[in-house]
Amino acid sequence: MADPPGCCSACATCLLCPYSCQWITAKKEKRKGLRTTKYDCSWFLFLFCVFLFTLVWLYFAIIILNDFHNFNEFIFRQRKLWLDWSLVLLIATAVLISYSSMLLVLALCLQLCGQPLKLHWVHKILLILTVLVVAAAFTGLGIKWAEEWKSARISLQATGPFLHIGAVGGMTLLAWPLASFIYRTRSTGLRVFVLLVFCAILIALYLAPLGITSPCIMEENQLPPKPALVGHRGAPMLAPENTLMSLHKAVECDVQVFETDVMVSADGVPFLMHDEELTRTTNVQAVFPERAALNSTAFNWTDLQQLDAGSWFLERRPFPTVQSLSPGDRKEAAEQRIPSLEQILEAAKQSNISIMFDLRPENHSDYQSFVNVTLGVILESGIPQEQVLWLPDGFREDVKQQAPGVQHIYGRKRLENEEPGLHINLPYQDMSSEEIRQYRQDNISVNLYVVNQPWLFSVLWCSGVSSVTTNACQVLKEMKRPIWLLPSSTYFMIWVVVDCVSILIIIWAFVLMKKCSRRGRLAESETDVLLTKINSLMQE
Repeated sequence: MADPPGCCSACATCLLCPYSCQWITAKKEKRKGLRTTKYDCSWFLFLFCVFLFTLVWLYFAIIILNDFHNFNEFIFRQRKLWLDWSLVLLIATAVLISYSSMLLVLALCLQLCGQPLKLHWVHKILLILTVLVVAAAFTGLGIKWAEEWKSARISLQATGPFLHIGAVGGMTLLAWPLASFIYRTRSTGLRVFVLLVFCAILIALYLAPLGITSPCIMEENQLPPKPALVGHRGAPMLAPENTLMSLHKAVECDVQVFETDVMVSADGVPFLMHDEELTRTTNVQAVFPERAALNSTAFNWTDLQQLDAGSWFLERRPFPTVQSLSPGDRKEAAEQRIPSLEQILEAAKQSNISIMFDLRPENHSDYQSFVNVTLGVILESGIPQEQVLWLPDGFREDVKQQAPGVQHIYGRKRLENEEPGLHINLPYQDMSSEEIRQYRQDNISVNLYVVNQPWLFSVLWCSGVSSVTTNACQVLKEMKRPIWLLPSSTYFMIWVVVDCVSILIIIWAFVLMKKCSRRGRLAESETDVLLTKINSLMQE
């Protein structure tokens, strides 16, 4: 097996060392007569599959970052430990994908240099462990966070065209070592099998755009208006959630609706709080250590006013943006207290911003009194009723009678033959692009939550959603158009050009490697003739 031109012994040795964990020169390998066996080929195939497996997991890891703050909150409620687990996820994923990528590149280079693919047993064990870790991650995702599979499906509408180009590019690059393998192997059956598999995958990739759909493949003049922004608990990346500061930051981000959660204290004062316990967003463990585990509704308003609702934001840094806060914002954040609903309504009235809220906990025995007390505060505040968006389903008919101007938001899809003008609030995973378009045509307002990443906002924008609830209002505010928008004719042209260029490069690779293979065989033949003559002369 002759080395192709340009592959020196030193290069081959440097490639063999990390892959086979042995300092053996190419000449020594040849003298030992080592070749790539079927067993070695099976391990190379396993390596390639591990690389693809980790690559898919990397894609999922990037996609689920949109919802990872929910995971951080879930872990805190379970373990009382706050950590940005997204960093752990990304670091672990980067290590796995880097390791498998390095081995794959080494293997492909060794193949081009005509060296044996003798994968060391340590690498084999590590590759098996990589598969087990990634499989465990996918299993956990499916059990505990099944809705993220829907997120992945939506993400393909944003990334599908680019994944197609990347896959075609990857297969095109793979043609070089594949051509080297085809011209070097002596097994005709194996050669035909590998070629058939390669061609089948290529044809599938070349035709993949026939099955790729995206709402962002449209003409510029067909783009719907930009969705309105709803601040999820205000602007939680810029201020402590559910505080007056958070509302003011949301107003600065041009948010049209302040979304929050309301609870009622033991003495009947509605206040803002998302969690059933106060431990995550206040210093209740320091002020009332013996009562820290109690439900938020077990505290009276006087007790709640003693709690610090801002310092946790600076200490735990729930979002990376906390590090970039100005000294003035840090001082203001540290001074935040739990606001009452009355205070929030007054601030919303002055800022001309709507307020949408849920009333918790829904299973409380005094829930009807919670509704009545909350409704009383709204009516007494003097805020225009159309600025109040009511989410709770319990006793909704009573609310309609006492405050007919309040807008009602439903956490469900429309019923059959339901009247137009409905307002719907759902997770973004629960509505397809087709449903969003249909609801828009039927004059049904759709708000989807929680949308933080620009790619997701772009897909929903192109689909025609009315508004989105977000933690990242400061990011989405700056978007003047979707990340990408392609007319169908332009996308068709890109598709054809990419496929044609790929075909030409692959043909070139096979022709070039065939020439290199012929030169190698010719040089080897001339060497054999010369050695035969020398041997004959020595015998004479």
